[in-house]
Amino acid sequence: QVTLMESGGGSVQSGGSLRLRCEAFGDYGTYCMGWFRQPPGKEREGVAGIKGDGSTNYADPVKGRFTISKDNTNRNIMYLQMNRLKPEDTAMYYCAALPALADDVVADDAARLVDFGYWGQGTQVTVSS
Repeated sequence: QVTLMESGGGSVQSGGSLRLRCEAFGDYGTYCMGWFRQPPGKEREGVAGIKGDGSTNYADPVKGRFTISKDNTNRNIMYLQMNRLKPEDTAMYYCAALPALADDVVADDAARLVDFGYWGQGTQVTVSS
């Protein structure tokens, strides 16, 4: 069994930055890890994914602004650095460990992945204009 815990959410003004942290407790093996978000009243969507070899994928709305990474010494810790935040980034952010490809995390139908793998409880990010 794997448990994921997110932290680092909060409220920030447009243009600001936040860094989200996700820690996995347990062995998630070779699963891909990723960040997702769910804006109010909308479907969950993929934000970024990272594979075991460190390669990454990003959804178009966050390219150039968000960076996904893993801790250099602890593969069970993952980050999402979010810069130049916009009001449309407001959402509950979730981390996940999935039996999927990093490409799947940012695909248009990424919401289907909610039934697979392991998920955290989420951390709220609110960006005001």
